[in-house]
Amino acid sequence: MTITLIEGSPHRNGSTAMLSEQFREGAEEAGHTVRVFEASHAEISPCMACEYCHTKGEGACAIDDDMSELRKLILSSDVVVFSTPVYFFSMSAQMKAVIDRMYAFLNEITVKVKAMALIAAANNPDPHIMDILVANYLSITSFLDVRNAGMILASGGGTPDTTAATEYPAAAYRLGRSI
Repeated sequence: MTITLIEGSPHRNGSTAMLSEQFREGAEEAGHTVRVFEASHAEISPCMACEYCHTKGEGACAIDDDMSELRKLILSSDVVVFSTPVYFFSMSAQMKAVIDRMYAFLNEITVKVKAMALIAAANNPDPHIMDILVANYLSITSFLDVRNAGMILASGGGTPDTTAATEYPAAAYRLGRSI
């Protein structure tokens, strides 16, 4: 299978990146191809709700930026994984921009992508810190009619060292192997 792993953290060596790496290792050991797209280090403008994509654009966005590259990756994938830190009860702004821009080609996603997964890391140890993010993610998978392949909800990590000492890296690895 081909997996596109979208990283939404600006911290290349942070907890979210560590969990993404563990997922990638597990998936590759299971024989899958994993392509990583660093949304936080790409040029992706927010959706302008201009509707060009659904009127004149035939699924193409009016905004010319790195989302066109990500669109190609997503539409050539069996599985899409969103990996994001939790910022104030939700996904990072960089990940939100990606998801909003997926609106342009959502009809194609429902045909091409078979499953999605979520990896999230939060400093706050309260597991309810993930509630809004989980509800949003499950709404997306339901709306797109794709299978939820699993979620890693790493609350209470904070730093990479703290996260490394938890069960979450091993869980991310197992999720990658299970895809």
